[in-house]
Amino acid sequence: MKGHGFSFPDQSQQQGASVPEETRTTMFEQATIPIQDEKTFADVRQALDDAFAPASVAAFLRKVAGAKLRVRQFEAVLAHGFLGQPAQKSYAALGDADRGQIREQYLRRVEHVAPEVRQKYFRLYAGY
Repeated sequence: MKGHGFSFPDQSQQQGASVPEETRTTMFEQATIPIQDEKTFADVRQALDDAFAPASVAAFLRKVAGAKLRVRQFEAVLAHGFLGQPAQKSYAALGDADRGQIREQYLRRVEHVAPEVRQKYFRLYAGY
């Protein structure tokens, strides 16, 4: 942009620069963080699997709606026991890095709920 004190590089100025082929085709890949407590992590992940299984996801969302929570409020959903008391205790026993990965997995599953189920519970998803 001219006249605003900003200078942005123009790609036409970089005609001589070559970008390696592997750089152009490689997508972003998130770094893998090792799990510290495999068994406890697996217990919580199993609770997520159970809650988001196609046969039970509607019942899970119905509970969340009944508590007037938003589905992305992982800590509140967990505190209400909607993932089960064992999952709540196991999650509390995890370290910070493992908890972060569990929250990520939870949110990823929330976003991958079938569109027709999401439509039925659209208010749970609203506001984000």
